[in-house]
Amino acid sequence: MIIPIRCFTCGRPIAHLWEKYRKMVEDEGMHPKEALDELGVERYCCRRMLLSHRDLLKESLPYTPYRLGTPR
Repeated sequence: MIIPIRCFTCGRPIAHLWEKYRKMVEDEGMHPKEALDELGVERYCCRRMLLSHRDLLKESLPYTPYRLGTPR
């Protein structure tokens, strides 16, 4: 759903890198390996966190039972 704040294995903060990584790969067409190298993500556990993440928040929002600001 939402990118984890820290790597599950080593505990390094990685959430701040998600938007930069996504823009490099999707908008600029950079290869994921090159983007991770440029961001300085060296550990394979942290690389896994960014490579395997799927942003599903927008897909799951229509199924929430209650949205803020709407009457019950």
